[in-house]
Amino acid sequence: MKSYITKFLLVALMMLPATLMAEPDSAAVVPAAAEAVAPVVEAAAEEAESPVIPLDTVWVLIAAMLVFFMQPGFALVEAGLTRTKNTANILMKNFMDFSAGSVLYWILGFSIMFGAGGFFGWSGLGISEVENPCGNLPKECYFIFQTVFCATAATIVSGAMAERTKFSMYLVYSVLISAFVYPIQGHWSWGGGWLSEMGFHDFAGSAVVHSCGGFLALAGAIVLGPRLGKYTKTKDGKLRSNAIPGHNLALAALGVWILWFGWFGFNPGSTVAATGSVDAGTYGGGILENMSAMSHIFVTTNLAAAVGALTALIYTWIVYGKPSLSMVCNGILAGLVGITAGCDCVPVWASAVIGMVSSVVMCFAVNFLDTKLHIDDPVGAVSVHGMAGFTGTVLTGVFAYSECGYSVLTQLIGEVTIAGWSFVCGLIIFTLIKKIHGLRVPKRIEEEGLDVYEHGEAAYN
Repeated sequence: MKSYITKFLLVALMMLPATLMAEPDSAAVVPAAAEAVAPVVEAAAEEAESPVIPLDTVWVLIAAMLVFFMQPGFALVEAGLTRTKNTANILMKNFMDFSAGSVLYWILGFSIMFGAGGFFGWSGLGISEVENPCGNLPKECYFIFQTVFCATAATIVSGAMAERTKFSMYLVYSVLISAFVYPIQGHWSWGGGWLSEMGFHDFAGSAVVHSCGGFLALAGAIVLGPRLGKYTKTKDGKLRSNAIPGHNLALAALGVWILWFGWFGFNPGSTVAATGSVDAGTYGGGILENMSAMSHIFVTTNLAAAVGALTALIYTWIVYGKPSLSMVCNGILAGLVGITAGCDCVPVWASAVIGMVSSVVMCFAVNFLDTKLHIDDPVGAVSVHGMAGFTGTVLTGVFAYSECGYSVLTQLIGEVTIAGWSFVCGLIIFTLIKKIHGLRVPKRIEEEGLDVYEHGEAAYN
């Protein structure tokens, strides 16, 4: 706006000498001056009337870049916690999650998630006919922000099914997740659907993104079965779990650092505004500037992650006798996943409690799934994203400021709905793929590694 006013003044000053020196019958200069400045005035008026706020747009685009940067974080965590012979396959899957997901979410997913409708939305192919869900941003800005969230949900599944899945069939279910499974349940919570109408609150995606991906991963791990050698029978007929160590904990730890960094776009970016104020029953009553809201979310996000790390450290030191780096990494992620639903509406001290409880639940879930249910999840994706996401979503109803009006029952209904939808859809998709084409690679390929047989190249030479 200031630039247009400056231009207007410059043009007016340039015309002033001609106006003063002219004879009375030279008044025709005035219409010429008015004609010269008319485009500037018109542009200034259009900018003043536009609901789009430039600073909000820049902030959300930066947040989208941070969330996009989480993709290499996921890739490094998964690669580091699995074996060298499958590294190229894992990296390729993470590239394709984002690439295929971006295209399918553009063609179908965004319209299903934010279009008009009841059970699911629909406003035609692409994004052009979808009404802008966020008036202070250009539609394309909001679209790319939601695209990187969709890609996150899809890539979670990769870790639980690592080292034994056919790459071609991985592409099939990744496309189905991005185009249908994720957007439909996303419409219920974020697209004006029935869960949002009943008061369900998931600020940045503990349920919509992480539980969805986590319970899809659980279905995939069940249908696919464990890796060769993961479980062996003992003399008394029971199954014993055998550790299959990852090849590079340094890569995994670097991936977690990247994810922690990216989460500062994931959660604070979900304000989708950097200016103005928000009705802050959400923050304990009164009116709160969005800048303060973002700052609050930064603090709650970071504290939950830090407490999650310390909790996993103490847990593994007590239970296993030594502090485990891999479990601390997952403790950090569990704290981040858990706080994502309520990072905007819980006190700072409550974010520490949510991080602690989410980390404990993750630690128990890892052990229970492995030793009791014999479900092979190489990176702990189900425990970190599914179980911690479930925990954090429900605890939002416990610790949210009373002015928010969020109830534990509503949070539980919403979480169970999203988890159930994702798990059932996963069972159907993976079972159909298994019956029609086969989901798992042959035994020889699994033993020798997917890199060479599936891609004709190896990550390490």
